[in-house]
Amino acid sequence: MTDNKICDGRVVIVTGAGRGIGRAHALAFAAAGAKVVVNDLGAELDGAPSPDSPAAQVVEEIKALGGEAVVNGDDISDWEGARRLIASAVEAFGRLDVLVNNAGIVRDRMLVNLGEDEWDAVIKVHLKGHFAPMRHAAEYWRNEAKAGRTPEARIINTSSGAGLLGSVGQGNYSAAKAGIAGLTLTASAEFARYGITVNAIAPAARTRMTETVFADMMAAPEDGFDAMAPENVSPLVVWLGSADSAGVTGRMFEVEGGKVTVADGWRHGASIDRGARWEPAELGPVVRDLLGKATTPEPVYGA
Repeated sequence: MTDNKICDGRVVIVTGAGRGIGRAHALAFAAAGAKVVVNDLGAELDGAPSPDSPAAQVVEEIKALGGEAVVNGDDISDWEGARRLIASAVEAFGRLDVLVNNAGIVRDRMLVNLGEDEWDAVIKVHLKGHFAPMRHAAEYWRNEAKAGRTPEARIINTSSGAGLLGSVGQGNYSAAKAGIAGLTLTASAEFARYGITVNAIAPAARTRMTETVFADMMAAPEDGFDAMAPENVSPLVVWLGSADSAGVTGRMFEVEGGKVTVADGWRHGASIDRGARWEPAELGPVVRDLLGKATTPEPVYGA
């Protein structure tokens, strides 16, 4: 029988949890028995402040279902804000078990038109906004391990198909999401000694951030399975956040509808070694031969 309380008693932080996929994660973790810190600035799509607090609404939803949750409004891309976020979980619930890095914004534009501020904003929220909470959470868990309380800690990061394959008109977003993939690999290797696993997902779902990307798939079906519902992404994230996922680390999962795919990243491919330095003019036929033996790359989204 499936244990629906797979995260019973675990304490989970979900960033960007006021809407969309983050909200779905928060509700799913609560349904699985977790206590949830719902982090969200209440920001608009471009990061500007919003007069309402969607995070508070999510907390009320969780409490109405009999769960436990608190609001956190710290900026995850701010060093001290990320530190306070981690501390808020420990203060509210006495511990932290899972960090789900989900928050993000978009500033889509062709690279030739992309402004410096648009580049900096997306890199800051996505890449630093993953690193900073992860850094402070790892410090907390390292201290727990040193005190003889080795945790069953989990970090689940959010990359994207744009980060894995590239996406036309999303150079800043693609770069940030590719950086998250690399950060996940490094963290999984460095944090293992402290009882921490680190994985990432590349989700496809209907959100404010994807409404232009998936315009032809945005409308929910009148009946049947809604493959683009954000709630489809959360079951894997909840499982990755559970103790049952022990030993699974440094992996990237693509999630869409009812489909889960283990993504294969960059791998060592065909090579040739002459044991000495090449002359530039010699490399033409060598490179073409190697490319002929290599797997054809997946196409860039939108190309």
